[in-house]
Amino acid sequence: MAQIIIPTPLRKYTEEQAVFTTDQPTVELAINELVNKFPALKTQVIDNSGKLRSFIKVFIGEEDIRGLGGEQATIGDKDVVSLIPAIAGGVSVSLN
Repeated sequence: MAQIIIPTPLRKYTEEQAVFTTDQPTVELAINELVNKFPALKTQVIDNSGKLRSFIKVFIGEEDIRGLGGEQATIGDKDVVSLIPAIAGGVSVSLN
């Protein structure tokens, strides 16, 4: 079964579960299975149109799914899928 790695900021929505296993054949179906199991996670990763939020990046291994067919990218039994939320913040630096 493939594994979806849940990043630390999103684990509060998955009962602190760090890894979710799935036998779904595509990224879209795997994420749908994940958010059906953990409904509180849905609003964090899926927008109102049912698509991945723009600030959530998804990788199969080290490959961004945008180059693999997007949400329709296929997942193999031994693949590791990583959800990567954008992280904002930092320190303002004055150049004066």
